[in-house]
Amino acid sequence: MNPLPITTDAALAAVAAALAAGPRLALDTEFMRERTYYAELALVQLAGADDIVLVDPLAGIDPAILAAVLAVPGQVKVLHAARQDVEVLLPITDAPLAPVFDTQVAAGLLGYPPQVGYGELVLKEMGKTLDKGHQRTDWTRRPLSAAQLEYAADDVRWLLPLAAQLESKLADVGRLDWLAEDFAALADARLYRVDPADAWQRLKAIETLPVGEQLRLRALAAWRETRAMRRNLPRGWVITDDAARAIARRSPEDVATIKALDVMPPGAADKMGEEILAALEGARAASSEGLVQRADARPDPAERELARRLGERLREVATALAIAPEVVATQRDLRRLAHGEALETVLTGWRRLVLGAALEAELARG
Repeated sequence: MNPLPITTDAALAAVAAALAAGPRLALDTEFMRERTYYAELALVQLAGADDIVLVDPLAGIDPAILAAVLAVPGQVKVLHAARQDVEVLLPITDAPLAPVFDTQVAAGLLGYPPQVGYGELVLKEMGKTLDKGHQRTDWTRRPLSAAQLEYAADDVRWLLPLAAQLESKLADVGRLDWLAEDFAALADARLYRVDPADAWQRLKAIETLPVGEQLRLRALAAWRETRAMRRNLPRGWVITDDAARAIARRSPEDVATIKALDVMPPGAADKMGEEILAALEGARAASSEGLVQRADARPDPAERELARRLGERLREVATALAIAPEVVATQRDLRRLAHGEALETVLTGWRRLVLGAALEAELARG
């Protein structure tokens, strides 16, 4: 029988000692963010060696008590695809959870696809089939049904034995050091905090635009990110990518021109027009140093050929290691190398160790 959600501070405090007793704690979260910038935490699932605990943060649980449960010194938090859960919990934990064991990362080092799902892993490694029918459910609605509670409990029920099995297999192939290196990277707070100044990096093919247009679009992306954060709204609810591109292209100097572009609701243009104009004015004074401009989204033929050869070396190394190439390096990594970035700035740690020599030899050919 699955547990009922914990809805009081006293109930959470009563199970805290049992959860803290083990060396590892299984952890998952359910949340909603379709209508907000920041995710709304709706449920926290925890499992020790013997117990499964479902914590309902919407019931008014004191975040400090939950934070203490999640911050037992030295206790490893076991998650699947940990990055999103760690981000969602940041308002409670203040700093990224650590140490962490991510079963998706561990599986990738054993040859599974980089984005392998939890259900697939549990089936293949533990022989258990999970019901994934509530992946799209609204976890903020109360009461939660018995089926929802079962789904939520299953998301942590197998995490501890799954982690132990993956870790044992990685020990057999001598990759525990790789695992530790990747897990340590998950503690970097920069993974979870968005700097509005970097928001433009989400926009596709911005390097194909003229320099002035790039600067304006960067400024609009930073303004949008800041406003979305401040008002806790999805970025696209502030202004869409297409609208931002159209405004950056035209570079309007008054609100009437923004409205004439017909890329925003008139009311939104009235409400935010002056802020948009201020962002554009800032872009006019911005430096173009460091901007890259291409006539199209593709590198030149020599660069494409070099990236292709680097990809061949990557696939050869990955095949020998019996892991997916994307686990070792991404296509973006290869494009950066082909474009002239130094190997040591693109690949580090075990990835550079296993792949660096092959790529260096190819880069030396030019």
